Amino acid sequence: MERVDLQGIVADLGRHWPVYVTMPFVAALIGYVTKRVAIEMMFRPLEFVGIPPFLGWQGVLPANAERMAVTATQMLTRNLVDPKEIFARLDPDEIAHEIEVPLLEVVEDVTREVMEQYQPRLWEALPDGARRLLLNRVRTESPKVIAKILRELAHDIEEVLDLEHLVVTNLVRDKALLNRLIRDISRPELRFIARSGLVFGFALGIVQLVVWALTKSSVVLPVFGLAIGWFTDWLALKMIFLPREPREFFGLYTWQGVFQKRRDQVAADYGDMIAREIITIPNLLEEVLRGPRSDRLFHLVTREVQRTIDAQAGFVKPLVAFAVGSRRFQEMKQAAATKAAERVPDTIRYAEDYATNALDVRNTIVDRMRRLSPVQFEGLLRPAFRQDEWKLIAVGAVIGGLVGELQVMVLLH
Repeated sequence: MERVDLQGIVADLGRHWPVYVTMPFVAALIGYVTKRVAIEMMFRPLEFVGIPPFLGWQGVLPANAERMAVTATQMLTRNLVDPKEIFARLDPDEIAHEIEVPLLEVVEDVTREVMEQYQPRLWEALPDGARRLLLNRVRTESPKVIAKILRELAHDIEEVLDLEHLVVTNLVRDKALLNRLIRDISRPELRFIARSGLVFGFALGIVQLVVWALTKSSVVLPVFGLAIGWFTDWLALKMIFLPREPREFFGLYTWQGVFQKRRDQVAADYGDMIAREIITIPNLLEEVLRGPRSDRLFHLVTREVQRTIDAQAGFVKPLVAFAVGSRRFQEMKQAAATKAAERVPDTIRYAEDYATNALDVRNTIVDRMRRLSPVQFEGLLRPAFRQDEWKLIAVGAVIGGLVGELQVMVLLH
Protein backbone atom coordinates (compact mmCIF):
# COMPACT_ATOMS: atom_id res chain seq x y z
CA MET A 1 0.00 0.00 0.00
CA GLU A 2 2.81 2.39 0.86
CA ARG A 3 4.41 1.69 -2.53
CA VAL A 4 1.13 2.51 -4.30
CA ASP A 5 0.81 5.76 -2.40
CA LEU A 6 4.38 6.66 -3.22
CA GLN A 7 3.77 5.93 -6.89
CA GLY A 8 0.63 8.07 -6.74
CA ILE A 9 2.55 10.92 -5.18
CA VAL A 10 5.29 10.70 -7.78
CA ALA A 11 2.69 10.58 -10.56
CA ASP A 12 0.87 13.59 -9.14
CA LEU A 13 4.15 15.48 -8.89
CA GLY A 14 4.82 14.68 -12.52
CA ARG A 15 1.39 15.85 -13.65
CA HIS A 16 1.30 19.03 -11.58
CA TRP A 17 4.99 19.83 -11.20
CA PRO A 18 4.57 23.48 -12.29
CA VAL A 19 2.13 24.02 -9.39
CA TYR A 20 4.37 22.20 -6.91
CA VAL A 21 7.42 24.16 -8.02
CA THR A 22 5.58 27.43 -7.57
CA MET A 23 4.35 26.63 -4.03
CA PRO A 24 7.46 27.88 -2.18
CA PHE A 25 7.56 30.95 -4.40
CA VAL A 26 3.87 31.67 -3.85
CA ALA A 27 4.46 31.23 -0.12
CA ALA A 28 7.39 33.65 -0.32
CA LEU A 29 5.15 36.10 -2.18
CA ILE A 30 2.48 35.72 0.50
CA GLY A 31 5.09 36.45 3.15
CA TYR A 32 6.29 39.55 1.32
CA VAL A 33 2.89 40.93 0.32
CA THR A 34 1.41 40.50 3.79
CA LYS A 35 4.37 42.41 5.24
CA ARG A 36 4.03 45.25 2.74
CA VAL A 37 0.31 45.49 3.40
CA ALA A 38 0.89 45.48 7.16
CA ILE A 39 3.53 48.22 6.87
CA GLU A 40 1.30 50.44 4.74
CA MET A 41 -1.62 49.87 7.11
CA MET A 42 0.51 51.28 9.90
CA PHE A 43 0.80 54.63 8.17
CA ARG A 44 -2.10 54.95 5.71
CA PRO A 45 -4.54 56.48 5.31
CA LEU A 46 -3.96 59.55 7.44
CA GLU A 47 -7.71 59.99 8.04
CA PHE A 48 -10.41 57.37 8.50
CA VAL A 49 -11.73 55.99 5.22
CA GLY A 50 -15.03 54.13 5.27
CA ILE A 51 -18.12 54.21 7.45
CA PRO A 52 -17.15 55.03 11.04
CA PRO A 53 -16.63 53.73 13.57
CA PHE A 54 -15.92 50.14 12.50
CA LEU A 55 -16.39 49.74 8.76
CA GLY A 56 -13.23 51.22 7.34
CA TRP A 57 -9.61 51.87 8.23
CA GLN A 58 -7.21 54.54 9.37
CA GLY A 59 -3.48 54.01 9.64
CA VAL A 60 -2.50 52.64 13.05
CA LEU A 61 -0.20 55.58 13.78
CA PRO A 62 -2.56 58.38 12.61
CA ALA A 63 -5.45 56.71 14.45
CA ASN A 64 -3.41 56.75 17.66
CA ALA A 65 -1.65 60.05 17.01
CA GLU A 66 -2.24 61.47 20.48
CA ARG A 67 -1.09 58.32 22.27
CA MET A 68 1.98 58.08 20.08
CA ALA A 69 2.71 61.78 20.53
CA VAL A 70 2.47 61.46 24.32
CA THR A 71 4.81 58.45 24.21
CA ALA A 72 7.33 60.36 22.10
CA THR A 73 7.09 63.34 24.44
CA GLN A 74 7.63 61.25 27.53
CA MET A 75 10.74 59.80 25.94
CA LEU A 76 11.98 63.31 25.15
CA THR A 77 11.21 64.99 28.47
CA ARG A 78 12.16 62.13 30.78
CA ASN A 79 15.27 60.82 29.09
CA LEU A 80 16.55 63.17 26.39
CA VAL A 81 15.80 66.88 26.79
CA ASP A 82 15.78 68.98 29.94
CA PRO A 83 14.34 72.39 28.98
CA LYS A 84 16.06 74.17 31.84
CA GLU A 85 19.42 72.69 30.90
CA ILE A 86 19.29 73.55 27.20
CA PHE A 87 17.89 77.05 27.72
CA ALA A 88 20.69 77.76 30.20
CA ARG A 89 23.00 77.57 27.17
CA LEU A 90 21.56 80.78 25.74
CA ASP A 91 23.47 83.98 26.45
CA PRO A 92 20.83 86.70 26.95
CA ASP A 93 23.32 89.44 26.09
CA GLU A 94 24.25 87.66 22.86
CA ILE A 95 20.59 87.36 21.86
CA ALA A 96 20.07 91.04 22.64
CA HIS A 97 23.06 91.83 20.45
CA GLU A 98 21.74 89.62 17.60
CA ILE A 99 18.36 91.34 17.57
CA GLU A 100 19.53 94.86 18.40
CA VAL A 101 18.92 96.41 14.96
CA PRO A 102 15.36 95.09 14.45
CA LEU A 103 14.65 95.67 18.14
CA LEU A 104 15.46 99.37 17.87
CA GLU A 105 13.17 99.66 14.89
CA VAL A 106 10.38 97.97 16.84
CA VAL A 107 10.87 100.31 19.81
CA GLU A 108 10.66 103.36 17.58
CA ASP A 109 7.63 102.05 15.69
CA VAL A 110 5.78 101.07 18.85
CA THR A 111 6.48 104.38 20.55
CA ARG A 112 5.26 106.36 17.55
CA GLU A 113 2.19 104.16 17.03
CA VAL A 114 1.11 104.41 20.67
CA MET A 115 1.67 108.16 20.92
CA GLU A 116 -0.10 108.81 17.62
CA GLN A 117 -3.00 106.60 18.69
CA TYR A 118 -3.52 108.06 22.15
CA GLN A 119 -2.34 111.65 21.81
CA PRO A 120 -1.41 112.59 18.24
CA ARG A 121 -1.52 116.33 18.92
CA LEU A 122 0.77 116.09 21.92
CA TRP A 123 3.25 113.93 19.98
CA GLU A 124 3.28 116.41 17.12
CA ALA A 125 3.60 119.32 19.53
CA LEU A 126 6.72 117.90 21.18
CA PRO A 127 9.92 119.43 19.82
CA ASP A 128 11.94 117.14 17.58
CA GLY A 129 14.71 117.12 20.16
CA ALA A 130 12.36 115.99 22.91
CA ARG A 131 10.87 113.24 20.74
CA ARG A 132 14.32 112.08 19.69
CA LEU A 133 15.59 112.15 23.28
CA LEU A 134 12.64 110.05 24.44
CA LEU A 135 13.15 107.52 21.64
CA ASN A 136 16.89 107.31 22.24
CA ARG A 137 16.49 106.75 25.95
CA VAL A 138 13.96 103.98 25.43
CA ARG A 139 16.06 102.42 22.67
CA THR A 140 19.17 102.47 24.84
CA GLU A 141 17.44 100.51 27.56
CA SER A 142 15.63 98.05 25.28
CA PRO A 143 18.49 95.51 24.80
CA LYS A 144 19.01 95.50 28.57
CA VAL A 145 15.31 94.84 29.09
CA ILE A 146 15.36 91.98 26.60
CA ALA A 147 18.40 90.43 28.30
CA LYS A 148 16.72 90.75 31.69
CA ILE A 149 13.53 89.09 30.44
CA LEU A 150 15.53 86.26 28.88
CA ARG A 151 17.43 85.67 32.13
CA GLU A 152 14.17 85.37 34.03
CA LEU A 153 12.78 83.01 31.40
CA ALA A 154 15.86 80.79 31.43
CA HIS A 155 15.69 80.56 35.22
CA ASP A 156 12.03 79.45 35.24
CA ILE A 157 11.57 78.16 31.70
CA GLU A 158 8.98 75.58 32.82
CA GLU A 159 6.77 78.51 33.84
CA VAL A 160 6.38 79.68 30.25
CA LEU A 161 7.26 76.63 28.12
CA ASP A 162 5.22 73.42 28.19
CA LEU A 163 7.47 71.15 26.13
CA GLU A 164 5.05 68.25 26.28
CA HIS A 165 2.25 70.43 24.93
CA LEU A 166 4.54 71.64 22.13
CA VAL A 167 5.47 68.14 20.95
CA VAL A 168 2.00 66.63 21.32
CA THR A 169 0.34 69.58 19.56
CA ASN A 170 2.69 69.44 16.59
CA LEU A 171 2.49 65.65 16.16
CA VAL A 172 -1.30 65.44 16.58
CA ARG A 173 -1.90 68.44 14.32
CA ASP A 174 0.40 67.07 11.62
CA LYS A 175 -0.16 63.31 11.35
CA ALA A 176 2.12 63.20 8.31
CA LEU A 177 4.92 64.48 10.55
CA LEU A 178 4.22 61.71 13.07
CA ASN A 179 4.37 59.18 10.23
CA ARG A 180 7.69 60.58 9.02
CA LEU A 181 9.12 60.54 12.55
CA ILE A 182 8.45 56.81 12.93
CA ARG A 183 8.98 55.82 9.30
CA ASP A 184 12.26 57.65 8.83
CA ILE A 185 13.92 56.22 11.92
CA SER A 186 12.61 52.70 11.22
CA ARG A 187 13.07 52.49 7.44
CA PRO A 188 15.68 49.67 7.60
CA GLU A 189 13.49 47.77 10.07
CA LEU A 190 10.51 48.07 7.74
CA ARG A 191 12.62 46.79 4.85
CA PHE A 192 13.73 43.90 7.04
CA ILE A 193 10.12 43.01 7.83
CA ALA A 194 9.19 42.93 4.14
CA ARG A 195 12.24 40.97 3.02
CA SER A 196 12.00 38.50 5.89
CA GLY A 197 8.62 37.53 4.51
CA LEU A 198 10.33 36.21 1.39
CA VAL A 199 12.77 34.01 3.31
CA PHE A 200 10.36 32.72 5.96
CA GLY A 201 7.59 32.28 3.41
CA PHE A 202 9.81 30.27 1.06
CA ALA A 203 10.92 27.95 3.86
CA LEU A 204 7.36 27.36 5.01
CA GLY A 205 6.35 26.89 1.38
CA ILE A 206 8.65 23.88 1.09
CA VAL A 207 6.97 22.33 4.15
CA GLN A 208 3.61 23.21 2.60
CA LEU A 209 4.58 21.41 -0.62
CA VAL A 210 5.50 18.20 1.22
CA VAL A 211 2.35 18.18 3.38
CA TRP A 212 0.10 18.79 0.36
CA ALA A 213 1.80 16.02 -1.64
CA LEU A 214 1.26 13.56 1.23
CA THR A 215 -2.30 14.49 2.20
CA LYS A 216 -4.01 16.24 -0.72
CA SER A 217 -6.25 17.76 1.95
CA SER A 218 -8.10 20.85 0.77
CA VAL A 219 -7.44 22.56 4.12
CA VAL A 220 -3.65 22.28 3.90
CA LEU A 221 -3.01 25.22 1.59
CA PRO A 222 -5.39 27.72 3.25
CA VAL A 223 -4.11 26.71 6.70
CA PHE A 224 -0.50 27.01 5.60
CA GLY A 225 -1.24 30.31 3.87
CA LEU A 226 -2.83 31.62 7.05
CA ALA A 227 0.09 30.31 9.12
CA ILE A 228 2.65 31.84 6.78
CA GLY A 229 0.92 35.22 6.95
CA TRP A 230 0.58 35.10 10.72
CA PHE A 231 3.88 33.51 11.72
CA THR A 232 6.13 35.53 9.42
CA ASP A 233 4.52 38.81 10.58
CA TRP A 234 4.89 37.81 14.23
CA LEU A 235 8.46 36.58 13.84
CA ALA A 236 9.59 39.64 11.88
CA LEU A 237 8.22 42.01 14.53
CA LYS A 238 9.98 40.06 17.27
CA MET A 239 13.27 40.00 15.38
CA ILE A 240 13.25 43.79 15.08
CA PHE A 241 13.52 44.25 18.85
CA LEU A 242 14.76 40.96 20.27
CA PRO A 243 17.17 39.95 21.56
CA ARG A 244 18.16 43.29 23.00
CA GLU A 245 21.79 42.24 23.33
CA PRO A 246 23.77 40.13 20.80
CA ARG A 247 23.05 36.45 21.39
CA GLU A 248 24.72 33.42 19.92
CA PHE A 249 22.52 30.61 18.60
CA PHE A 250 23.79 27.03 18.44
CA GLY A 251 27.33 28.36 18.58
CA LEU A 252 27.09 29.26 14.91
CA TYR A 253 25.11 32.44 14.48
CA THR A 254 24.87 35.68 16.43
CA TRP A 255 21.73 37.79 16.29
CA GLN A 256 20.61 41.07 17.83
CA GLY A 257 17.34 42.89 17.26
CA VAL A 258 17.69 44.96 14.09
CA PHE A 259 16.57 48.14 15.84
CA GLN A 260 18.90 47.63 18.80
CA LYS A 261 21.81 46.94 16.46
CA ARG A 262 21.33 50.32 14.74
CA ARG A 263 21.38 52.36 17.95
CA ASP A 264 23.93 54.95 16.76
CA GLN A 265 22.24 55.58 13.41
CA VAL A 266 18.76 55.69 14.95
CA ALA A 267 19.97 58.23 17.50
CA ALA A 268 21.40 60.44 14.73
CA ASP A 269 18.25 60.21 12.60
CA TYR A 270 15.93 60.84 15.54
CA GLY A 271 17.96 63.79 16.79
CA ASP A 272 17.97 65.33 13.30
CA MET A 273 14.22 64.92 12.94
CA ILE A 274 13.32 66.35 16.34
CA ALA A 275 15.68 69.33 16.00
CA ARG A 276 14.68 70.05 12.40
CA GLU A 277 10.90 69.69 12.63
CA ILE A 278 9.66 69.75 16.23
CA ILE A 279 11.87 71.49 18.80
CA THR A 280 12.64 74.42 16.51
CA ILE A 281 12.98 78.07 17.38
CA PRO A 282 9.70 79.02 15.58
CA ASN A 283 7.84 76.22 17.38
CA LEU A 284 9.36 77.18 20.73
CA LEU A 285 8.36 80.79 20.16
CA GLU A 286 4.85 79.74 19.18
CA GLU A 287 4.54 77.70 22.38
CA VAL A 288 5.95 80.42 24.62
CA LEU A 289 3.83 83.17 23.04
CA ARG A 290 0.58 81.29 22.47
CA GLY A 291 0.79 78.11 24.52
CA PRO A 292 -1.12 77.38 27.73
CA ARG A 293 1.52 79.18 29.82
CA SER A 294 1.89 82.26 27.62
CA ASP A 295 0.24 84.56 30.19
CA ARG A 296 3.41 84.40 32.27
CA LEU A 297 5.50 85.79 29.42
CA PHE A 298 2.99 88.50 28.61
CA HIS A 299 2.94 89.68 32.23
CA LEU A 300 6.73 89.69 32.26
CA VAL A 301 7.00 91.72 29.06
CA THR A 302 4.26 94.11 30.19
CA ARG A 303 5.96 94.72 33.52
CA GLU A 304 9.37 95.40 32.01
CA VAL A 305 8.07 97.62 29.19
CA GLN A 306 6.07 99.70 31.63
CA ARG A 307 9.04 99.98 33.97
CA THR A 308 11.21 101.13 31.10
CA ILE A 309 8.66 103.73 30.04
CA ASP A 310 8.38 105.04 33.59
CA ALA A 311 12.14 105.09 34.06
CA GLN A 312 13.11 106.68 30.74
CA ALA A 313 10.20 109.03 30.07
CA GLY A 314 10.49 110.89 33.33
CA PHE A 315 11.04 114.28 31.77
CA VAL A 316 7.88 114.08 29.61
CA LYS A 317 5.74 111.85 31.84
CA PRO A 318 4.17 114.74 33.83
CA LEU A 319 3.34 116.51 30.58
CA VAL A 320 1.85 113.38 28.99
CA ALA A 321 -0.04 112.37 32.11
CA PHE A 322 -1.46 115.87 32.43
CA ALA A 323 -2.45 115.97 28.75
CA VAL A 324 -4.10 112.57 28.54
CA GLY A 325 -4.95 111.81 32.15
CA SER A 326 -3.38 109.29 34.50
CA ARG A 327 -5.74 106.49 33.47
CA ARG A 328 -5.14 107.17 29.81
CA PHE A 329 -1.40 107.15 30.44
CA GLN A 330 -1.65 103.69 32.00
CA GLU A 331 -3.59 102.51 28.95
CA MET A 332 -0.82 103.88 26.75
CA LYS A 333 1.78 101.86 28.63
CA GLN A 334 -0.38 98.74 28.38
CA ALA A 335 -0.82 99.30 24.64
CA ALA A 336 2.93 99.74 24.22
CA ALA A 337 3.55 96.46 26.05
CA THR A 338 0.95 94.63 23.96
CA LYS A 339 2.35 95.91 20.69
CA ALA A 340 5.88 95.07 21.79
CA ALA A 341 4.81 91.49 22.63
CA GLU A 342 3.17 91.17 19.21
CA ARG A 343 6.44 92.10 17.53
CA VAL A 344 8.56 89.69 19.58
CA PRO A 345 8.38 86.69 17.16
CA ASP A 346 9.57 88.66 14.12
CA THR A 347 12.30 90.28 16.17
CA ILE A 348 13.59 87.14 17.89
CA ARG A 349 13.88 85.30 14.58
CA TYR A 350 16.94 87.42 13.81
CA ALA A 351 18.65 85.39 16.54
CA GLU A 352 17.35 82.04 15.24
CA ASP A 353 20.68 80.78 13.92
CA TYR A 354 22.47 81.67 17.13
CA ALA A 355 19.74 80.14 19.30
CA THR A 356 19.61 76.92 17.24
CA ASN A 357 23.37 76.43 17.58
CA ALA A 358 23.39 77.37 21.25
CA LEU A 359 20.51 75.10 22.26
CA ASP A 360 22.16 72.23 20.34
CA VAL A 361 19.01 70.10 20.57
CA ARG A 362 20.17 67.64 17.92
CA ASN A 363 23.47 66.67 19.54
CA THR A 364 21.90 66.61 23.00
CA ILE A 365 19.31 64.07 21.87
CA VAL A 366 21.86 61.95 20.00
CA ASP A 367 24.21 61.81 22.99
CA ARG A 368 21.44 60.95 25.47
CA MET A 369 19.90 58.32 23.20
CA ARG A 370 23.18 56.48 22.90
CA ARG A 371 23.26 56.22 26.69
CA LEU A 372 19.77 54.76 27.06
CA SER A 373 19.37 51.22 28.33
CA PRO A 374 18.21 48.66 25.71
CA VAL A 375 14.72 48.63 27.23
CA GLN A 376 14.48 52.43 27.19
CA PHE A 377 15.81 52.52 23.63
CA GLU A 378 13.25 49.94 22.52
CA GLY A 379 10.54 52.22 23.92
CA LEU A 380 11.36 54.74 21.20
CA LEU A 381 9.78 52.60 18.47
CA ARG A 382 8.08 49.65 20.16
CA PRO A 383 4.87 51.52 21.11
CA ALA A 384 4.26 52.17 17.41
CA PHE A 385 3.78 48.43 16.94
CA ARG A 386 2.75 46.97 20.28
CA GLN A 387 -0.88 47.97 20.87
CA ASP A 388 -2.21 47.25 17.40
CA GLU A 389 0.29 44.77 16.02
CA TRP A 390 -2.31 41.99 16.37
CA LYS A 391 -4.36 43.74 13.70
CA LEU A 392 -1.43 43.75 11.32
CA ILE A 393 -0.69 40.09 12.03
CA ALA A 394 -4.37 39.20 11.58
CA VAL A 395 -4.49 40.94 8.21
CA GLY A 396 -1.39 39.00 7.12
CA ALA A 397 -3.03 35.75 8.20
CA VAL A 398 -6.28 36.51 6.31
CA ILE A 399 -4.44 37.40 3.12
CA GLY A 400 -2.32 34.26 3.41
CA GLY A 401 -5.42 32.09 3.92
CA LEU A 402 -7.18 33.59 0.89
CA VAL A 403 -4.15 32.98 -1.33
CA GLY A 404 -3.96 29.41 -0.03
CA GLU A 405 -7.60 28.84 -0.93
CA LEU A 406 -6.89 30.17 -4.40
CA GLN A 407 -4.08 27.60 -4.73
CA VAL A 408 -6.50 24.83 -3.79
CA MET A 409 -8.90 25.91 -6.51
CA VAL A 410 -6.11 25.84 -9.08
CA LEU A 411 -4.91 22.37 -8.03
CA LEU A 412 -8.31 20.70 -7.72
CA HIS A 413 -10.03 22.32 -10.65
